[in-house]
Amino acid sequence: MHEEETIGTRLRRLRRWRGMTLDQLAGQADVSKSFLSMAERGVRAVDRRSHIAALAAALRVSEAELVGGPHLTADPVQAGPHAMIPALRLALTANTLTSPVADRARPLPELTAETGRVNRSEYRHTEVATRLPVLIDELHVRACAPADENERRQALAALVDAFQAATFTSKDLGYADLAHIAALRAAEMARALGDAVNQGKADSLRVHTLPTSSREFRLAVAERAANTLEPHTHGPLSLQVLGMLTLAAALSATLAQRFDLAAHWLDEASALASLVPDEPGRNWGAFSAANVAVWRVALATERGESGGVLLDLAGKVDETKIAARPGRHATFLADVGRGLARDRKTMREAQQWLLRAESIAPHKIRNSSAVRETVATMLTRTTASAGGRELRGLASRMGVPH
Repeated sequence: MHEEETIGTRLRRLRRWRGMTLDQLAGQADVSKSFLSMAERGVRAVDRRSHIAALAAALRVSEAELVGGPHLTADPVQAGPHAMIPALRLALTANTLTSPVADRARPLPELTAETGRVNRSEYRHTEVATRLPVLIDELHVRACAPADENERRQALAALVDAFQAATFTSKDLGYADLAHIAALRAAEMARALGDAVNQGKADSLRVHTLPTSSREFRLAVAERAANTLEPHTHGPLSLQVLGMLTLAAALSATLAQRFDLAAHWLDEASALASLVPDEPGRNWGAFSAANVAVWRVALATERGESGGVLLDLAGKVDETKIAARPGRHATFLADVGRGLARDRKTMREAQQWLLRAESIAPHKIRNSSAVRETVATMLTRTTASAGGRELRGLASRMGVPH
């Protein structure tokens, strides 16, 4: 029954709709026939972004059609943040720098402090989704009618950061189109500022919202942005923004399966991280040595690693450092769990990593399409003796039939 919830089921339906055989699709997507067969039967998770992009391109459909849209359940922790998406969409699309939606706003220092709290993940998704539309509205008021040029620039810079929160909240909840709109609005504010660091922030958001299928273009955008910002790095913030751009380049290279280039950009990120405090909770984008270690795990999972390789990388992550960013911490744990779930021998261990991830940021994990795909696939392969009860509990909370 849970099989109908996997990407593999949609994959099989789309393949047949296109009139393609397994051999034909495997050849065009550059994956093995056995992988496709297992995916369609729900015993192999399709959770690597490079696989999703390649399959969607071969089938000539959007990645959203293959992955499926936002999935709502009766669980308020999972479904609650979605209720504010219409308000966030209105705030992102209706406001302009000459005609804000709101007619009044709180003092700018209060708004900038609120923006900082949102981006440091002090709020969960439900609170972010509730606060963010109002925050964006009010920042537009301040940017539209500032007391002076300094206040205008502060308001514009705060809007870049508010759009950052909007980008990743929308992306986490499955609204790729809205995440892209937020990234475009951040770019608009950065252009108005004419500032290299804020442009770097906006470029980072753009990279993360480009379709995975645009592999080489996405990589070119990330590398160009990093190279453009590098001459302007003169302080901690600029180093942190540059660091996140190098990580975006590493991710883009991994998606393009250019693993040597990805290793180069990871090494660049490590070198930059040595120049800033190792404080993920305070740094922009959580950039720090601890977060670079987290990214090494994420990219290894995307490459298809599992078992000892993944556990060795995970052992180098200082969880006490990243605990200040619960969303990032939970994603790290989930990445390890997803990788371990690929091997029957580490299935029970994978389950424990996923449950830990859920305990830290349930709002994020229960909305993760990658975790959902992994859990659905694990249910196909596991039995009650392999810890099925806890796994079925997680599936229930995610709305996966079990």
